[in-house]
Amino acid sequence: MKTKNPHTGESFESFLREDGIFDEVTATAIKRTLALQIEHEMAVQKISKSEMARRMKTSATQLSRLLDPDNDRIQLDTLVKAASAVGKHLAVSLV
Repeated sequence: MKTKNPHTGESFESFLREDGIFDEVTATAIKRTLALQIEHEMAVQKISKSEMARRMKTSATQLSRLLDPDNDRIQLDTLVKAASAVGKHLAVSLV
């Protein structure tokens, strides 16, 4: 007969929801993932930051904000431009 572990609680998702930070944490995780994917593609394709900014028709400062994992305030059109600049497309869906 197994005894229930008293230190086991609900899921991490339910913990975040109870704390009222689920949406914020999810947005940050999505943004960080996208930034890492863009940086990865830049490295694979040997695209410099200045070349990436040129392809996106934006400034180096804007590109730095996009690649900053702590900045989750990036507009959708900026992400679309970044994806296009590395030969990819951005897919967004509700689940």
